[in-house]
Amino acid sequence: MDNGSAKQTVVLFPGGGVGHVGPMVHLAKVFLDHGYDVTMVLMEPPFKSTDSGAGFIEQVAASNPSITFHVLPPIPPPDFASFPDKHPFLLMLEMKRQYNDELESFLRSVPRDRLHSLVIDMFCTQAIDVATKLGVPVYTFFASGAGVLAVFTQLPALLAGRQTGLKELGDTPLEFLGVPPMPASHLVRELLEDPEDELCKTMMRIWQRNTDTHGVLINTFESLESRALQAFKDPLCVPGRVLPPVYSVGPLVGKGGSSGKEEAAERPECLAWLDAQPERSVVFLCWGSKGSLSEKQIKEIAAGLENSGQRFLWVVRTPAGSDGPERFLEQRPEPDLDALMPEGFLERTKGRGFVVKSWAPQVDVLQHPATGAFVTHCGWNSTLEAIVAGVPMLCWPLGAEQMMNKVFMTEDDMGVAVELEGYNAGFVVAEEIEAKVKLVLKSEEGRELRERAAGLKKEAAEALEDGGSSRVAFLQFLSDVKNLGE
Repeated sequence: MDNGSAKQTVVLFPGGGVGHVGPMVHLAKVFLDHGYDVTMVLMEPPFKSTDSGAGFIEQVAASNPSITFHVLPPIPPPDFASFPDKHPFLLMLEMKRQYNDELESFLRSVPRDRLHSLVIDMFCTQAIDVATKLGVPVYTFFASGAGVLAVFTQLPALLAGRQTGLKELGDTPLEFLGVPPMPASHLVRELLEDPEDELCKTMMRIWQRNTDTHGVLINTFESLESRALQAFKDPLCVPGRVLPPVYSVGPLVGKGGSSGKEEAAERPECLAWLDAQPERSVVFLCWGSKGSLSEKQIKEIAAGLENSGQRFLWVVRTPAGSDGPERFLEQRPEPDLDALMPEGFLERTKGRGFVVKSWAPQVDVLQHPATGAFVTHCGWNSTLEAIVAGVPMLCWPLGAEQMMNKVFMTEDDMGVAVELEGYNAGFVVAEEIEAKVKLVLKSEEGRELRERAAGLKKEAAEALEDGGSSRVAFLQFLSDVKNLGE
């Protein structure tokens, strides 16, 4: 990097929450590898709940000393109780807008000739105004995949002419450039409501503004989503508008931190248990940092796993108190396994099953030779972690864009997963769990899935090598930023 004696600084602005800060930390490491200083600007989590990720962010800062973390001076958090009819997401966006002045003050404190760019999270589009005012190059970091961005980019035009919500279309497939036919029911739930609904309109504005920046860095790689990435260059994607460059710079995932050489006292118990299992024999079940299932569903999973006769490693979280958005404000205790599990289950499956409370080192588990399948909520980070590890998946999406990811993962484009039927109705029966676990671990179809997963693992590694597609895309991004200033 030829920037004279002083290094240039990249400022990253994640939206908060484990699923957004985590990938941005991995992006920060790419900038560091290319000789840039990186400052990550954080907003104080407005509440300490089970799902807010407050503890995770402190942990990340402590374990990444090469990244400078700057916490903006806190502003009063939203008063959720005073606005019972307003979705917490809208109140959080309003709070982020109020941080613009603090963000501007911080950016002004960095000498302009040293400030390389501002890279914002997909939910921090309000910060575009700050960057524009200061003349700072601003880019979006989209932590989901290219297929999701392709749909979201085309969705405003689809909704613009509608008087009613898409919910009435049920499972009718919708056609979008770059992706397989998408059942209307599988779009983000909030986008199915009346197009005039405040939450729906707000989300549409966010997706439009995601491509109002100088470009989009996206956590994917060319061979995984080539069709979706190509769609952004098609003039029909958003008629009358030329979209900014989209740079596929992934897969940006953790490398894992638990090797077999660690002292037994430091090694998580679940990994020691995996060490004793045969290769590719264990199904790993985990629903992400926010995923929560009902007690009835937990008992049904237990029955399915027991009847399957297969080995399993299962992360169990305490059920949420409600299905509504207020669940994200809850502080939930550790799960009581004796109360949640069917009577005698833990005893009967001892040896071939291992149940973990609340959290497991997911990257380490997926990369362990004993792991042969992954039951996942289809969050993009988890999906990429499994792809990098070469592990086939069983899809059990819960919300957000996860049902869209499920379509991409199970269709021919990726073809590394099967679906667990019943997810869309909110309940998966034991017989389905038993059958699909056995299918992936034991059948010919499962063998084909494993082969495809192994192929994608190889492609993911190649994308990040010198001359690989993601490495080339990142260098192109750096070149484009430099050209903006000339």
